[in-house]
Formats: sequence, structure tokens, C-alpha cells
Amino acid sequence: MITIDVERFEALLFDLDGVVTKTAWIHARAWKQTFDEYFAQRAVRSGAPFVAFDLETDYRRYVDGKPRLAGALSFLASRGIDMPTGKPGDQSEQGTVHGLAACKDHYFAELLAREGVQVCATALALLQEARRCGLRLAIASSSRHCSDILRAGRLTAFFDAQVDGIDLDRLGLSGKPAADMFLEAARRLGVPPRRTVVFEDATAGIAAARAGGFGLVTSRAAPIRPWPTLAKVRLQHRRRISLKEP
Repeated sequence: MITIDVERFEALLFDLDGVVTKTAWIHARAWKQTFDEYFAQRAVRSGAPFVAFDLETDYRRYVDGKPRLAGALSFLASRGIDMPTGKPGDQSEQGTVHGLAACKDHYFAELLAREGVQVCATALALLQEARRCGLRLAIASSSRHCSDILRAGRLTAFFDAQVDGIDLDRLGLSGKPAADMFLEAARRLGVPPRRTVVFEDATAGIAAARAGGFGLVTSRAAPIRPWPTLAKVRLQHRRRISLKEP
């Protein structure tokens, strides 16, 4: 049982994909389609063996929670591939990291349009309960699609602050595992990190929250699929929210 005492904590800060919405699975599949196409073409050109992108191991270890370019570079380095970074606007056939990121973005948008956004039911219950208790709420996601996902899931109104992949570029913030975006979200809420609880499922995000000195970090290292729920939520008494881990 994890108890959040609202006399000690004033705010809850959430990662998006895999915590509030079931969109990490869409990100993982978009990356797989992108990298598998690249490795298939590379195998034809160079005779290198084709080794597919693993939805669980590769996504969790190298990509999950990081900005697109950082995730792509991390995974490519794990395969011993040194690819030029390139520039925004590059396409996948140009053989740059920006090109791969653009390709992934295209596949993600297609999947999102086709399948829609599923909201984790227990996350929604927690958001509603937190609102009733007067807690401040923020979202911090490396995704550039954060606003689109929140709108599609009818979640925008729950959050008092949002920091996403677009803000990372605009403000020159470092992505997870650096603490920058969590600290920026806490700043926008006007709540000190020590009085803020972070909900995160990615290894990079957990490291970022801990580096930022947040008062409590609740984490779930779980498979991409079947989908883990956030937590079962009940109001223990007037001044506390209790989360019962499954």
C-alpha cells in the first residue's frame, strides 16, 4: 500500500505513455516498423544480418521515455551503428537519425489515427480523486504528440501544467534521464519537487525523477503488453489518497 498524504504533498506529476494512456505500445510498434525497415534495407545493401527490433527488450532498454533522437541514437549505438544526425526535415531514405525519427513519427500518427487513445481506467480514477483532494496535476512527456493524445483521451482539463517534446526543443531542455522536464513541470505548477509525487514507468523517467529530488517516485517496470494498470485508487480518508499496487 502506497499512501500519499496531501498534507505532505501538493502535486502529482505524470508521465503520459504507459502511465496515463496506453500509447507506449503504439510508440513501440512505430519504432519497430521504422527500425525493421532500416535493417532490412541495410541487409540488402551490405549483407549484414537482419536482426529485428525487439518490442520489449530494445524498446524498454534504449528508447522508452527518451526524446525521439536520443532514443534512436541509443538503440543504434547498441547495434554498433554510427549514423549521421542530419537535420530536421530529413526523410528516412537519407540515412540520418532525423530521417528515422521522421519515419517513426509518420507511423505513430498512422497508428494513433487508426486505433485511437485508450486511457488507463485506474489512472483516470486517480486523476479524478486527486482533483477532489485539491492536488495540483502536471504531465511531463518526451512525446511531441502529447497534446494530441491528451485531447483524444479527453484528459487536457485535468492538468494544470504540461511539458512535452515540443517544449524540450523550444526551451533547450535535456530529455530524460535528465531531470529538466520534471523540474520545469514542477516550476510551472509552483510546487517544490520535494512536495511533488512522480508517476513513471520508463527507466529513463525514473532516473530523471530521482535526480530531480522529488518527494516520492512511484515506478512500474512492467512489460509493454499485456498493459499494466497504474494502481487501484481509493480515498482512505479525507486527507489521504491510498494506492494499492496490484
